Amino acid sequence: MSTSTPTLAERYAELKEAEPKLRMRDFADRLGVTECELVSADCGCESVRLNAESWIGFIEELKPLGRVMVLTRNDYCVHERKGCYEQISSHNGKIGLVVGKDIDLRFFFADWAFAFAVTAQSRGQEMKSIQFFDRYGVAIHKVYPKEESKMSVYDELVAKYRHEDQNPELAIETAPAKEAPQPVDEERKAKFLKGWEELKDTHDFFMLMAKNKVSRLQAMEIGEGKFTRRLENDAARRVLEQARDKEMPIMVFVGNDSAIQIHTGTVSKLVIFEDWFNVLDPDFNLHLKESGIASSWHVVKPTVDGDVNAVELYDAEGEIIAQFFGARKPGIPEREDWRELAAGL
Repeated sequence: MSTSTPTLAERYAELKEAEPKLRMRDFADRLGVTECELVSADCGCESVRLNAESWIGFIEELKPLGRVMVLTRNDYCVHERKGCYEQISSHNGKIGLVVGKDIDLRFFFADWAFAFAVTAQSRGQEMKSIQFFDRYGVAIHKVYPKEESKMSVYDELVAKYRHEDQNPELAIETAPAKEAPQPVDEERKAKFLKGWEELKDTHDFFMLMAKNKVSRLQAMEIGEGKFTRRLENDAARRVLEQARDKEMPIMVFVGNDSAIQIHTGTVSKLVIFEDWFNVLDPDFNLHLKESGIASSWHVVKPTVDGDVNAVELYDAEGEIIAQFFGARKPGIPEREDWRELAAGL
């Protein structure tokens, strides 16, 4: 007597029954699939595949939803922020910007591939969301309507963009192996440090790294003693604790290959739960897995407005986990209390 192999949807339902508190990414890891494949497995039930010809056009249609919660994460940090999509713009359709009082995002659309409307149960309540994934099945960005959101707009958006193909099977590409950074010779190090010294804007640092073929972690190591300083790996915890105690507004950047999400403001409620250090404020939540931090750095970059100080966290692969800055705007010098905090770590 033959028995049929359980489908992914059936295996997922069984695991949810056994361990309902797992996060979506953890469910996917346990089942040996990508998060996108897991969401797609529920097409026709809890998920609706969406079709967007223009990603920035789709993002613009999120604005009428009103107040939402947006979530962007990487392997070791989850960034959640409540607010409204306000000013939305793009550069050649390749880069998207969302700028507002509460929600501040940067999107890089090169690898965006899939979008779904998802209905899930959380603590006995129905939770709806729009979720975006890259071609490798990795979650990029998620949008959760709140009680005050205009759910009629959500329903119209899902109906308008509903994909004609609701087959759970997806053509997920295998992510290429990331190339190991090449050694940097002394001549290139000198050129890189000279360029660093001449920086006028922090955003120019990315071009400087690319021009000199230097990875982010290599940049930290090359700049050590002049522009960077190694910190203990509890540095992020100390930044958040001191910012809370001083009621100091800070900026918290968290991203992945396709999106960066930024919080600007104070932090208040800090909670440790198992391996996670958390900010649990009404409009901003941060979940930082401290065991994933392989190195922490105090980083200084010259600008036309004076030096800008940051605290940056990296994982064992040299990928950035999170960045912390003092709250600031272009054209305005950095806060002195933030400089003192960073220098004192």
